[in-house]
Amino acid sequence: MPRIAVQLAVPVALGLIIGLVLAFQAGSSNSGIYAVPLGTLVSHSPRPSAPASFTTASAANVSCDIIVPANPLSARGLATPYQLTGTHGKTPAESGCQMSPGVKAFVQATILDPATGALSVYEPLVVTRGTRPAVRPRAPTIPGDAVVTIDFGFNGKDLFQAGATPATLAEANCVDGQAGSAFGQVAFCNGVSFFRAVRKDERKGLLKVPSPGASSKITPSGGDLGTGRDCPVTRNFEVADADLGDNVTTQYLLNPVTGQTAQYTTSNLGYLEGARLLISRSDNTVLDQFLDPVLGCTPFQAPDLGDNGVLTSSVALDEIAADAHQPKIAALVPENGKMVRGRDGGFDAAKTDMYRQELGQAPIGSRSGQTSPAIYCQDLVDIQTPFLAANRTLLTAGQSPVTAVGDNLLTFMANELNLSFTDLGCQHFGLANPVTVHRNGAGVAVAAAFDTTVQTVPSGG
Repeated sequence: MPRIAVQLAVPVALGLIIGLVLAFQAGSSNSGIYAVPLGTLVSHSPRPSAPASFTTASAANVSCDIIVPANPLSARGLATPYQLTGTHGKTPAESGCQMSPGVKAFVQATILDPATGALSVYEPLVVTRGTRPAVRPRAPTIPGDAVVTIDFGFNGKDLFQAGATPATLAEANCVDGQAGSAFGQVAFCNGVSFFRAVRKDERKGLLKVPSPGASSKITPSGGDLGTGRDCPVTRNFEVADADLGDNVTTQYLLNPVTGQTAQYTTSNLGYLEGARLLISRSDNTVLDQFLDPVLGCTPFQAPDLGDNGVLTSSVALDEIAADAHQPKIAALVPENGKMVRGRDGGFDAAKTDMYRQELGQAPIGSRSGQTSPAIYCQDLVDIQTPFLAANRTLLTAGQSPVTAVGDNLLTFMANELNLSFTDLGCQHFGLANPVTVHRNGAGVAVAAAFDTTVQTVPSGG
């Protein structure tokens, strides 16, 4: 009798557990929730209406591998989590390569339907290797002949791609730099094919990219060099810096108790109340989420297939808009940018062109892509400096993307321009740093002075 009682008790207990799980899932719109502390799975939290500042945590000396799932350009591959782990076989714990406020990698896909020219975005999830998502991603619905580009971002030193199978990276046209010379914080899959298909649909008239427009809030600056009241795109020197296209606009949710991550969606915000927001620190995020709203502009957007069609931006969308409405003086990835320099630290035209092509930019040798490192510095100084000075009041009222760097949007951008001048080695071309940044005791930029005198690279500089 005791043996029979035990045998009966097991299925009864299992039935109660299954019933509780089904009841919980019946009251939600997502059946992909994994076991996480109940304290993080409570009432709905509204999606933030204003951007959050980037975390100040640094991972400058950490290099990691990111495992790309099989068939990453397919719907199933997009919904399969990427895994962050250590290089040379090190575990996430040994290497520090764990998704956290300090170390984080991001993935972003932009999708083209070549038959209609329709664009959409999907943000594949990155998890720490050995963990499961807090909420299982759902596969997006995409056309069978969809052309997909995937952009990677990282806040550490170097991010290296590793394929889930031996053929994964080659089949998806994935690159993270040249042999022995990584791009650093970025990597790509299938960018060249994607932008080729985009241009083909543009020529057919299937894809029509709207104008960025103009805004009465913008004070014209830069004389013949500036773009007046036009809303800036990523190739405007008004908003350029030393590292163009250096990250993505993806955001994730982090369960601080379990270390599990989830896609940043309206529904997931409801399941994971108290989760931390992981934001990729990128030029695109600064432009799309911080600068554009202050200037009265709107970035080029497309439906987010992971968030019920909510409109969102992406690196590829920004480049499509910048290519279709490129300013007369365009900021293309310069050879003196740190991510495209060669192994010896010198200029590397081939590596620069590889990087540019993944972003749909013209190669160095072409008419529209011919920009020397010296002239890039000159245009950065002569166009962005007067733009910041002329729009000082407007930008001062804007939120700083990193409050530990600048106390408002103006001081943040002034600090970025100041650092870009040095990082690009502009002083070696006979130019003077046009920005003087004043910092408080904590090292935060709290004021800036601009020298708007037009500068010209000396002959032979």
